[in-house]
Amino acid sequence: MKKFPLVPAIVVTVALFAIGASSFAQGSADTAVGVVQSPVIGRALKDYVPVLRSALDRAWAVDPKEGVETRKVADGVFVVTDGVWQSAFVVTDAGVIVFDAPETYAAKIRAEIAAVTRQPITTLVYTHIHKDHIGGSAAFKDIKGLEIVALTGVAEFLAEKNDPARLKPTRTFDDQVVLARGGTRIELRAAHYHSDEGDLIVYIPRARFLMAIDTLAPGYGPFQGFDITSNFHEYVHVFDALLEYDFDVFVGGHLTHPGNRADVEVAREFTRDVYETVKRVHGQTDLMGVFGETATQIGGFDNKYLLFKRFLDVVTERATAEIEQRWMGRLAGIDVFAEDHVRTALLYVRWDD
Repeated sequence: MKKFPLVPAIVVTVALFAIGASSFAQGSADTAVGVVQSPVIGRALKDYVPVLRSALDRAWAVDPKEGVETRKVADGVFVVTDGVWQSAFVVTDAGVIVFDAPETYAAKIRAEIAAVTRQPITTLVYTHIHKDHIGGSAAFKDIKGLEIVALTGVAEFLAEKNDPARLKPTRTFDDQVVLARGGTRIELRAAHYHSDEGDLIVYIPRARFLMAIDTLAPGYGPFQGFDITSNFHEYVHVFDALLEYDFDVFVGGHLTHPGNRADVEVAREFTRDVYETVKRVHGQTDLMGVFGETATQIGGFDNKYLLFKRFLDVVTERATAEIEQRWMGRLAGIDVFAEDHVRTALLYVRWDD
């Protein structure tokens, strides 16, 4: 399966930005050499729009004294959140299976479980490698015989890192596996939409419960760069895979409440719109025309990085403006990360698509 590692390209983009900024600074103070003010990029903090009321109204209230909120979302299935991160657990007749251990509140998960059942914790499932979602797993290290399930790639990465905050998996698999515990069937399926080492789609059929971390935040646009995906090609298609399941409750791992099928459909629509908009705008933007205009402003064609950066910026500005206009009234936080989403899609469209 082809991977599209965007992180190195993002680093290059940042480097180009630094080079371009330096070149602008060296221009004559008497002329606005190369300086183009964008109504989208470089927005002041006071200019970001408030979070949509529709998103705030769905939020779970988290008692600051408790630090987490746990709610039953289906028969035997509970979601835990601190208002920023989300995890879950399922209670079976043979014990409790926990999905992820966020570093911000993992130490509180055991008490949350004890408040709803006397069943012991038997299994911890890792959805992927990232510390914000499993960096609190050391809170479970004293549980004797704890089974920790993860993809092989995740286990290999954690073995190399040897991070005491992320306990090493005890059971691994490559593609898919079924955990049958106490009359409950839990389907784990590998995906590659987010992290290089692999991601999990978690499905509990009887509960109509689906979990795919770092895909979407219900009611909001995605986090920066489509949730810092390392494989935008697969990210675009993951929503089709999710919608193949029969589910009512969806957990994406972040923000203030679980979602549902409609949230996944909207996330798919948004992602496709960004991709298609960037592809169209990129195709309609004259590369050599932008080079020529920029060269006129900076006095020649010597700074090739700056010329190309300006082309990428022009495409980004135009596409971002369109996305904000269409989506700021539908999803919260669009103006915060729209530019990042467009740049992620642009790297794919320009070099991989």
